[in-house]
Amino acid sequence: VRPWCDTSLSPDQRAALLLAQLTRDEKISLLGGDELTGVAGGQGTHTGTSNGIARVGVPTIYFSDGPAGVRSGNATAMPSPLAIGASFDPKNSARDARVIADEVIKKGNDIVFAPTVDIVRTPLAGRVFEALGGEDPYLSSQLAVPWIKAVQAMGLIANVKHYAGNNQEGTGPAANLARPGNFAVSLGTLATTGNRMRIDARIDERTLHELYLPMFEAAVKKANVASVMCAYNKVNGPFACENEPLLEDILRDQWGFEGMTIADYAAAHDAGASLINGLDVEPFPGLVYGPVLVNLALVTGPATMADVDRHVLRYLRTLFAYGAMDRPAYQPNEGTIDQAANAASSRRAAEEGMVLLKNDGLLPLKREELDSIAVIGPAADAYLTGGGSSEIKPFSTTTPFEGITSEAGPGVDVTTDDGSDPARASQLASKSEVAIVVAASYSTEGVDRTCLSFECPPVYGDQDALIQQVAAANPKTVVVIESGGPVLTPWSEQVAGVLEAWYPGSEGGSAIARILFGTVNPSGHLPVTFPKSEADLPTAGDQNAYPGVNDVVDYAEKLLVGYRHYDAKGIEPAYPFGHGLSYTKFRYSDLRIKGVTRDSNAQKGGGPVVSITVKNRGQQSGVAVPQLYLSLPSTDAVPQPPKALKGFKRIKLAPGKSKRVRFALDRRAFSYWDVDRDRWRIVRGCAKVLVGSSSRKTPLGAPIGRSGACR
Repeated sequence: VRPWCDTSLSPDQRAALLLAQLTRDEKISLLGGDELTGVAGGQGTHTGTSNGIARVGVPTIYFSDGPAGVRSGNATAMPSPLAIGASFDPKNSARDARVIADEVIKKGNDIVFAPTVDIVRTPLAGRVFEALGGEDPYLSSQLAVPWIKAVQAMGLIANVKHYAGNNQEGTGPAANLARPGNFAVSLGTLATTGNRMRIDARIDERTLHELYLPMFEAAVKKANVASVMCAYNKVNGPFACENEPLLEDILRDQWGFEGMTIADYAAAHDAGASLINGLDVEPFPGLVYGPVLVNLALVTGPATMADVDRHVLRYLRTLFAYGAMDRPAYQPNEGTIDQAANAASSRRAAEEGMVLLKNDGLLPLKREELDSIAVIGPAADAYLTGGGSSEIKPFSTTTPFEGITSEAGPGVDVTTDDGSDPARASQLASKSEVAIVVAASYSTEGVDRTCLSFECPPVYGDQDALIQQVAAANPKTVVVIESGGPVLTPWSEQVAGVLEAWYPGSEGGSAIARILFGTVNPSGHLPVTFPKSEADLPTAGDQNAYPGVNDVVDYAEKLLVGYRHYDAKGIEPAYPFGHGLSYTKFRYSDLRIKGVTRDSNAQKGGGPVVSITVKNRGQQSGVAVPQLYLSLPSTDAVPQPPKALKGFKRIKLAPGKSKRVRFALDRRAFSYWDVDRDRWRIVRGCAKVLVGSSSRKTPLGAPIGRSGACR
């Protein structure tokens, strides 16, 4: 009889009953992982394992990398998480999650190491492409919650990461070795000189709570996330995986987290400190949470078996609470993956996230008016993805050249050139009616980029010069960017159109083509700011702020990250946060605010409702993404950024149609983190609501505040 198998009991009761049956060695065995080959090679079906205990029915648990798809073996490559963020669509995020979860399960895994919700503090960071919400915590939260819910509804354990302050990889000679597919280098854990595993992120408490923690808080409180991955770096002194303020005080005491914490691979350092300060599981086998070091920590103190029991109890409770103890083990059965359906989902997700940055009227292309198209560049006939633990080996791909050829049809002559000889490529462009340059920028886990131009790292050559030469040869030139994040666009005035496609996944070529030809109306909006110059970045000119000095990184810019920085400093970006064009035009009008009174529901956690009318003034259906920003009153004691995103919607409208759109603002939207009282407090005074199509285009505005505040 196994009383812990009684499903009428709570997960806490069942875990306690099972814990009481385990031996000392069995308990310690559950703290650490049991396999290394998966994380190193990316083959097989899983990243790692935690062996079970058959004697008492604890199953072996299998781990999978998964922010953009299953890394182990072949899989459907979904668009990069940043591309999902660019859709500004919680439903798209959930669809993305379901495809990934489907393949994680059919490869026999129980835990997916995703989503990644790190804030883009600097666009130079190597893992920008993994950041689901880009540079904004509200956007990240709104997309992470449905992602986690979708995964866990399918029977997996989600693992939100990287908690916290994991905002750079570091720089060094390995940056010059980074190449697509060079996994030993791009992984960065052992083979690079990036200092992500040593840096101390010095973040003040207000900035930490307002900018770098909200996504994790939302994952806990709104999505009931099962597990949290602690980061490589230190945060205000201690390493993140032995950081009591993060792992115990905030995560559990403030937010009420009941799941388990898992260290990133090689992010655990000291067994005793980890046991005392809140790390539950280390996936690496035989290292910090291996039996030798754990027993040594128990002998030398101050860690005790009570600490071991606490962590094992959390692990077991998580398995009970999320179904892993009660269902049959998932068996690897990759043959049941519906590759065609998942590829179609990947294409749709890519289409929603692609951002039309510029259009002088050339787009959409009209196939009936074209005889020839030149598709030029290193990514013209290639599949591109980011490096590291999100690098996917797809079942199949459609390249931009293939997609454009198919979409153009038999009546259009489509030719391609890899751009390695700019003179040859320019000659081809001059003979074609339209030239499409597919420019590539490579980013990878393990090392940061050394600049924002296309040749950093020097993988594909001087593409800026290539674009300029092609544009000089043919004024009808469109640039399609496949990048991990923002790039510099010094040639933008010379070309007729610019489409940011990010890392678009398996069917990226089809998605690009369908947007270029207007089969799909572009609807993506930037989740990150594109600067005109690296000198404009929030950390520019301050080595202490980035990349840091002596492995200490001072977050001196505080809240002024991304568009908050550009707004506060009055710097004009190349393309602002939230920007995204369509083939139709929308009008925003009639802003109204209801519910702002002293006795309104704002006192009870709710808040006012802002509404506007959105009208499609164009000739074709399209998707509008109205964005609501809130400008809070700023004082010397509590300075505020000029504005912050607090709401957005995706609205599909037929030509000439209108729709009323409502944004509900909660108490948190009007609050700041009071470091003296260690809690959220509403900002006093008159705020302003701003609504528009980007952070720099907000035609609607109105004061907002409780009774009398705005007189």
